[in-house]
Amino acid sequence: MDLITLAKFVVLPIALGAVAIVLLLGLANLVRGGPPERSQKLMRWRVGLQFVALCFVLATIWLMHRG
Repeated sequence: MDLITLAKFVVLPIALGAVAIVLLLGLANLVRGGPPERSQKLMRWRVGLQFVALCFVLATIWLMHRG
């Protein structure tokens, strides 16, 4: 499996899935009326994971144009 295929079909879906899971956990906490500290923690995790996912997306695009 080459690097571009690995990035497109393994790394990106995992990164985007992680962002979606944390987003849904945050929404569930909000709807349930959970502790605000948990909401803040989940929001920080989501922002961090979005940054990582964006870096993976940009790296994948760069790899696709390179090779």
